[in-house]
Amino acid sequence: MLTSQRIRQIVHEYGRDVLENERMSIEKHCYQHGAVTTFEHSVRVACLAVYFADRLHLWRHVDLRSLVRAALLHDYFLYDWHYDGDGSHKLHGFTHPRRALMNALQDFELNEVERNSILRHMFPLTPIPPKYIEGYLVTMADKISATRETFSLARFSRPQLAPVPERLALTAGVDPASVRSASVSHEQDSRGEAESQEGTR
Repeated sequence: MLTSQRIRQIVHEYGRDVLENERMSIEKHCYQHGAVTTFEHSVRVACLAVYFADRLHLWRHVDLRSLVRAALLHDYFLYDWHYDGDGSHKLHGFTHPRRALMNALQDFELNEVERNSILRHMFPLTPIPPKYIEGYLVTMADKISATRETFSLARFSRPQLAPVPERLALTAGVDPASVRSASVSHEQDSRGEAESQEGTR
């Protein structure tokens, strides 16, 4: 069984390009749940997803790189959803998976497993479940991490975070219609790849 130290090494090894991407640092300036930043939450979810894959003996059925990258990028929406000045984040729980996917597609080359795992990680809040084991592991790790973070007593004494550096600040929200169509287009383009992957598992 993997130790917690080895799990963190795996996450940093397979997720290095994500963790070192400049836009990923936006997550360090935004709280996700309680006193935990979105960056910390994403790393926790990645570690927990790898832990579950190990403890459930799923290595033959899981692509480790895809699992780690999907977990790190599942909340790559790059804004603080607690502040809703223009009303664009009112349905954050339902809409942020698509936003995270669109941002991730701008910055990274993603395979079908990674795309689907990011897009479907809010199941069952969003109705369509993940297609792959990796997606279920990310979803399960996310729910457990979010619950722990939300109910931690640390939420009552969280420090003020520094603002997002101006060079990294995002412009106003993305048009939902364009996000929806682009996301569907990516899923359709990769259908052949997904079917071939399923055939080899």
